[in-house]
Amino acid sequence: MRVLLVEDDDDLRAVIAAGLREAGFAVDGADDWPEADVMLHVTAYDCVVLDRMLPSGDSLARLEERRRAGWPVPVLCLTALDALDERLHGLESGADDYLAKPFAMRELVLRVRSLTRRAAERLPTFLSCADVVMDLARREVRRGGVLLSLSPKEYAVLQQLLVHRGSVVTRTALLEHCWDEMADPVSNVVDAVIAGVRRKLGSPALVRTVRGQGFLMGAR
Repeated sequence: MRVLLVEDDDDLRAVIAAGLREAGFAVDGADDWPEADVMLHVTAYDCVVLDRMLPSGDSLARLEERRRAGWPVPVLCLTALDALDERLHGLESGADDYLAKPFAMRELVLRVRSLTRRAAERLPTFLSCADVVMDLARREVRRGGVLLSLSPKEYAVLQQLLVHRGSVVTRTALLEHCWDEMADPVSNVVDAVIAGVRRKLGSPALVRTVRGQGFLMGAR
């Protein structure tokens, strides 16, 4: 899942980004709404964590404009303005959730995960291929009933392969959905994670490389 974090405090933005990445999210950062607006036009995000008071002003006005235009991306509003009227104003302006500063990183991660899960409600609770079953609610993967220990990035890549089971998923698509702006697009990072997924899934192999195209999930 790819998250856009809009926060003008550089130190806080770095801390939040690190916490979300540790939890398995790909995170891009922006320090003000104009920069975020450009990023939202070029990248499909699963969630936005939005600081309310930015250098360009109260971000709720911009959020409200996007909501009126039909923009559906879940938004968690992050702010020190925690009075009841302020929280209500945030929700009325289009925020899906509202978390006051200071906050616990674990709570932020759980709230973001809840929003991204809600946004992906079109997906079934379970994804499967052969005897591999992914439980999206529990974030667990089993093969033949045996629980597998996957890293957050391996889980994210496997989820994409299962969602598109039977179709080729390109390296570019995996990079765009499972990695953020910190990823080097010319590195072998995707191949390294795919290798880890294959190793942990074991035999018989279910993830195939389609030369010059990408990867395919499915039994031969």
